[in-house]
Amino acid sequence: MADVGAVLEVEQLLVGYAGAPVCGEVSVRLQAGGVLGVVGLNGAGKSTVARTIAGRQLPLAGEVRVQGGPVDPDAVSFRRDVASVFDDDLFFPSLTVREHLLLIARGHSLENPDQAVDAELEFFGLTGRSGVVPDSLSSGQRRRLLLAAGLMRPSALVILDEPEQRLDPLMREALAQRLIGHARDGGAVVLVTHDPALLEAVASTCLVIDDVVNEVTPEQGALTIAGS
Repeated sequence: MADVGAVLEVEQLLVGYAGAPVCGEVSVRLQAGGVLGVVGLNGAGKSTVARTIAGRQLPLAGEVRVQGGPVDPDAVSFRRDVASVFDDDLFFPSLTVREHLLLIARGHSLENPDQAVDAELEFFGLTGRSGVVPDSLSSGQRRRLLLAAGLMRPSALVILDEPEQRLDPLMREALAQRLIGHARDGGAVVLVTHDPALLEAVASTCLVIDDVVNEVTPEQGALTIAGS
């Protein structure tokens, strides 16, 4: 039975490839305002769990529900509810940075899309690069563009896979505050991270991914990262 108050419900989820699980069974519920940190050793299956929750690959077994409904990346309701950022720099090669963000803003019916884009460009330090195509950006700037595109649109659930990659310390701190704000406004976040400071700053609970998956406190999760 669906949990009426849960944004995300994961029941006995097994993830992997060619029928072989890469980690233990995952069961977790995430309420509005919650931030779930996902931690573990390299290769433990953290990204595979996140990609399965986001509908980017099929589960081996178990069930995932978002806002009470099944994962269906083709469904309008699922695409409206879920925003995700993974480590795949997928851009239209002929569109500028600003044009990419305007496409997101207008596609999700943001009020005052030009103002919304200006705010994202300023937040992510991309104002001076707004007129260039993504191939002209540094790897860190491309990462910031991906994050801007994922965070500027309304969503009930944000899924981020190691968003701290290629970000400087100041931008990591700004990202932490942004995620805290999303949760404070009633959203939920799934955050795969290797950054103990980011984890401790934002996570309300943690999953340690291994052969057996455990739910722990953020502080215990930070210790797990440090030992990885």
